[in-house]
Amino acid sequence: MLLARHCFVLLLYAWNFSALAADIALVGLLPGKALVVIDGGQRQTLAVGATTAEGVKLVGIESGAAVFEIAGKSRRVALGQSVVSAPGAARPVTTLMADARGHFVVPGSINGTPMRFLVDTGATFVSLGAADARRARIDPTKGTPGMTQTANGVVRVWRVKLASVKLGDITLLDVDASVHEQDMPVVLLGMSFLNRMEIRRDGASMTLTQRY
Repeated sequence: MLLARHCFVLLLYAWNFSALAADIALVGLLPGKALVVIDGGQRQTLAVGATTAEGVKLVGIESGAAVFEIAGKSRRVALGQSVVSAPGAARPVTTLMADARGHFVVPGSINGTPMRFLVDTGATFVSLGAADARRARIDPTKGTPGMTQTANGVVRVWRVKLASVKLGDITLLDVDASVHEQDMPVVLLGMSFLNRMEIRRDGASMTLTQRY
């Protein structure tokens, strides 16, 4: 909801333009301007009539949306809407299969070190225990200390950046994570990884397509 002239609407929308294989994320609106992220880069404030280096032009602002032009075609982007990337965009894709309990427990790696992930859309960050952090050569004391609520109560954690997280054919760099004070049976693959994916469920399968 827009509360004032200088209030951002922090909802996320991503649209793929197949001509340039560009992901346009509309993350905020101001009078006559849109706050956008293109291909996962830095946030840009784009005025109506301006064109980015990637060739994306902001044509106009509507109620809760923005209209862009790329390769001569107009696209209306609504805040909070989500669509699947257009066919032909070369994006890494990985399909996961659920276990008998309906959980997605899959192999992957952090900083090149093999890990066992549990896909967890309820976790804000990729979360790993102390032993897994040591194996991945992560020093949590160089991170930001804090506390977090878990099923077992409040525990101490450190906020860190992971150099790389790999799952199947998908590799992300500089992923936000939390290292727990105690060991954990698996690494929780949280939204700091998943929010950069398009996620589709089909029965016991889950397909992840990298957006940026």
